[in-house]
Amino acid sequence: MPKIDFRKEYKELYAPPQEFVIVEVPEMQFLMVDGHGDPNVAQEYQEAVEALYAVAYKIKFASKKRLGQDYVVPPLEGLWWAEDMDSFTTARDKSQWDWMMMIMTPDWIPPEIFTVTVDQVRKGKNPAALDKVRLESYQEGLSVQIMHVGSYDEEGPTLMKLHKEFMPENGLVENGKHHEIYLGDPRKVAPEKLKTVLRQPVRKS
Repeated sequence: MPKIDFRKEYKELYAPPQEFVIVEVPEMQFLMVDGHGDPNVAQEYQEAVEALYAVAYKIKFASKKRLGQDYVVPPLEGLWWAEDMDSFTTARDKSQWDWMMMIMTPDWIPPEIFTVTVDQVRKGKNPAALDKVRLESYQEGLSVQIMHVGSYDEEGPTLMKLHKEFMPENGLVENGKHHEIYLGDPRKVAPEKLKTVLRQPVRKS
């Protein structure tokens, strides 16, 4: 049974260069959990990630066993926003951030398998945020993205350049929430070597 790796299937989405590129992002299905606050200290964030992974891996095993389709669980992703965009670019006031953490789930996974899987996870680990996990489609369409190498706290200058220079120079404006895809595990990788895809949905101004 072949194992699909979506990072290779969608290389243009998961492996951009270290310069701004424009891509077209198709509609995709995700496990999602909403929350608010600094991800470094908010218990709500840790609980959200724990619940997402518990369901994601359970669905992967169900897909392999019941549907005969195996795959590598995709990386953790996050949508981030705040009332004041400076919270991302200059002030970096993480306490003001709202977020939606996500893990992409193959479109061949039906809602019924998601429902059964959540029930199974509840009977097992039963993570605190399990009832907040949902399965939904999300579409961004036209987007600008770049590979950021370094710590999360060093993203500010790149985001400033994106919003204040690249987008205006190319006749683009925001058309959705700031999106990050985490390709490295901060528990195992040094901050200066972390790889994160930074994406901003856009439209022509």
